[in-house]
Amino acid sequence: MTTQNQTRDGSDPSNEVAVAPEIRRILESPAFAELRAKRRRFSAILTVMMLVIYYGFIVAIAFAPGWLATPIDGVITLGIPLGLGVIVSAIALTGVYVSRANGEFDRLTATAIRSAQS
Repeated sequence: MTTQNQTRDGSDPSNEVAVAPEIRRILESPAFAELRAKRRRFSAILTVMMLVIYYGFIVAIAFAPGWLATPIDGVITLGIPLGLGVIVSAIALTGVYVSRANGEFDRLTATAIRSAQS
């Protein structure tokens, strides 16, 4: 049972923000729904990849410090290039996201805006 101050879904209507009709059409368009789904899925994949890389390195530090201390060349140990690899992988994954955002995601955004204008 809803009270006078609640909508059917139980939310308080006083919390709703007035949205311009053009914006509402964009938010409700299939192109925008596709954009949100693809962006969410892609960012989740990249996030999991970065977490695996980062926590994999942390686990190696915790449980295999001897392996990371293996000398490669003089005073350089295996841990140094692997640590740099963690940093480089973060930069690379950011670049991958920016590349896709500037390509596919921008095209989907433009499609959603065009569909709302017609």
